[in-house]
Amino acid sequence: MEVGCLLAATVGLCAHGPQQRVNVRRLFAVAALALLAGCAGDTHHRILISAADQRMVVFRDEEKIAEYPVSTSKYGLGSRPNSNATPLGLFRIKKKIGAGAPAGAVFKSRRLTGEVIAVDAPGRDPIVTRILWLDGLEAGNKNSFGRLIYIHGTPEERNIGLPASYGCIRMRSIDVISLYDTVGTGAKVLIIPGSIPPKFRSSINL
Repeated sequence: MEVGCLLAATVGLCAHGPQQRVNVRRLFAVAALALLAGCAGDTHHRILISAADQRMVVFRDEEKIAEYPVSTSKYGLGSRPNSNATPLGLFRIKKKIGAGAPAGAVFKSRRLTGEVIAVDAPGRDPIVTRILWLDGLEAGNKNSFGRLIYIHGTPEERNIGLPASYGCIRMRSIDVISLYDTVGTGAKVLIIPGSIPPKFRSSINL
């Protein structure tokens, strides 16, 4: 069973099971293990990302507050080094980079270059706007920080909603700015292979 599905199954959200029962408190109860390990910070916000749906749902405590389209890896799911795959399981936001930068601001090695690029600029695919750097909290994904797995903006907004990244979670610039301003370091992120249950789907931010 995939790592993300195994984790989800423990809280009643296995995409391959006969039922999809979700309680947000139980869904992120496993995050308490991270807190015991000293991972303090934003304990109010949680982020759920579905590779099947190419969607992200943001919760404050048990209340859903936002939903965004995203783009996971075109190389599939996994944590193997140099695979360019999107890892599954539980993470925390370890670092946030880019506060106040304009939409489309280009990063190289997590530093602003001074360039601002237009949406869907031909032949360009840098990291832009904001970076939320993920730290894996499970044995199977603990290499994610070293693999440079981010939630970040992309100029290739035409591909949002499709698997098109090299392992990171891509977002539209307007959406990643909103997310960046909402969640803090320490906020938990759960990436699952299956679909988000219908009770947490929404037409907001389509």
